[in-house]
Amino acid sequence: MAGMDSFDPAVIAQLREELPAEALRDILRTFQADVARLVQELVAAAQAGQREAYLHAAHSLAGAASAVGLSGLEREARVAMDPAQPEGPAAVVPRILAQSRSGLAALLREIG
Repeated sequence: MAGMDSFDPAVIAQLREELPAEALRDILRTFQADVARLVQELVAAAQAGQREAYLHAAHSLAGAASAVGLSGLEREARVAMDPAQPEGPAAVVPRILAQSRSGLAALLREIG
C-alpha cells in the first residue's frame, strides 16, 4: 500500500487497544491540525532563515509524528534537526512536506 513505508500501523494498533475509537479519532484530528501548523512554521522559518524556529518546528514535528507512528515524517524531521547533516532546508523541507502528506493519508486510511 502506498505510504505504508511512512506509517507504522503497530502504533495505531496499540492506541486502539488503549483508547476508545472516538477518543482516538479526536486525537488524530488534533494531530492532523498540529502537523499542518508545524509544517507551516517549519516552511516559514526556513524561508526566513530563522534557524532556531526551524529547529524547534522540526523537533515538534518529530515528536508528534512519533506519537502516532508516522515514521517517515519523524525520520525527515530528525534529519532537519540534526546540525551535523549536510542537507539544508531547501533539500529537507520538500521531503517533510511529502512525508506529511503521504503519512497523514495512510493514517486516515488506517483509522477509517
